[in-house]
Amino acid sequence: MRAILQRVSRATVSIDGEVVADQEAGLLVLLGVTEPDTSSDIDWLIRKIINMRIFDDANGQMNLSLKEIDGELTVVSQFTLLASTKKGNRPSYLAAAKPDISKPLYEEFCQKAEATLGKAIGTGRFGAMMNISLVNSGPVTISLDSKRPE
Repeated sequence: MRAILQRVSRATVSIDGEVVADQEAGLLVLLGVTEPDTSSDIDWLIRKIINMRIFDDANGQMNLSLKEIDGELTVVSQFTLLASTKKGNRPSYLAAAKPDISKPLYEEFCQKAEATLGKAIGTGRFGAMMNISLVNSGPVTISLDSKRPE
């Protein structure tokens, strides 16, 4: 499972002109699911995301987590994070799980993130064409991969 975390001061997700998620300061997470991913990948990623100390403290140091700032979270499924670009100029998405596997894992991820954070989160709509607008704060953008923890 791969996630891109973007620290944002604002983010919105729209589908066909309708805003389906709108958040203030916190994280926008783009999530890619692979076939071998399981609930343990979800648990590992959620722990990392919610506890990652990438928000400024009173001294301007990145020392606080999403949970500590009571920040907001939006999670959007994005299979293109699993693109292989080694050969040619057309990305291959063979590493991305098919919808019958990825949709339930995405939904489980969102449910567990809400439970862990203790409040509702924003989401996109699985498989929909979405427009995402964000103000990246910092900018701070971090890549996480449950199969290659660093």
